[in-house]
Amino acid sequence: MNLIEREEKVGLVLEGGGMRGMYTTGVLDVFLEEGLVPDAVIGVSAGAVFGCSYMSEQHGRGIRYNLKYINDDRYASVKSWLKTGNIFNAKFCYDEIPNKLDIYDYDRFKENAAKIPFYVCCTNVDTGKPEYIRCTDFRKEMDYMRASASLPLVSKIVYKGGKKLLDGGTADSIPVEYFRSIGYKKNIVVLTRPEGYVKKPSSTAKLLKFRYKNYPEFIEANINRHHNYNKSLSDIEEQERRGETIIIRPSVEYKIGRIEKDKEKLKYMYKLGRKDAKAKIEELKAFLEM
Repeated sequence: MNLIEREEKVGLVLEGGGMRGMYTTGVLDVFLEEGLVPDAVIGVSAGAVFGCSYMSEQHGRGIRYNLKYINDDRYASVKSWLKTGNIFNAKFCYDEIPNKLDIYDYDRFKENAAKIPFYVCCTNVDTGKPEYIRCTDFRKEMDYMRASASLPLVSKIVYKGGKKLLDGGTADSIPVEYFRSIGYKKNIVVLTRPEGYVKKPSSTAKLLKFRYKNYPEFIEANINRHHNYNKSLSDIEEQERRGETIIIRPSVEYKIGRIEKDKEKLKYMYKLGRKDAKAKIEELKAFLEM
């Protein structure tokens, strides 16, 4: 990746959304084809998982392994949840796939992350607050990415760095304000919901209160998630009007589940991401001062 010297640093912010992240994968593959390189990247949940293949410059990897393994019970299934406590099987997703089945380029990631900081956002279960963790070597730090994508209720708490961590989207689904606070005043934000989407209150509040009764701040973060998410959307839309942000999001509404098994739907979201990114190529190049 060739980083350009800019007066104003540009961040790339990747929202999560489970298999809606196939949209993000499509966008990022276009970024690789066009040589679009920001000054830093932050991913939340699926945004972190698919953003790592962008950082390792492995074009097509995200759509490839998902199409191959999405219907494999070892990947994501109720069977995995009942057997291991994780609906996304930790060993299969974060060990067997990257180390044996679809090899992850750890060295290329490390090389690029030394120049282009890569962050994952997790939620601290004890405090209910976001943790923004810069990752430089996924041979040692894969558990941070796993934590960022570990959904409440269907995942075990991840213990890493002396902290208890879960899904980053709980505390900060779209961490633009964090990036702005550390110097990235201009941002490209990839969302996985179409324009007009409004997040509704959690329908699992009672289950959350029971499961995490020893973590009241985490429960509160889940209950307030829709308020924080909708405010973040409003803020970045205002930033876009001021020319400080470019938002890339699905141009059409399309029903796809967080753990979608239909390969045609995954392909559709990937192609839509590519289409929407290409539609903004000139705007993106100008924003990145290419």
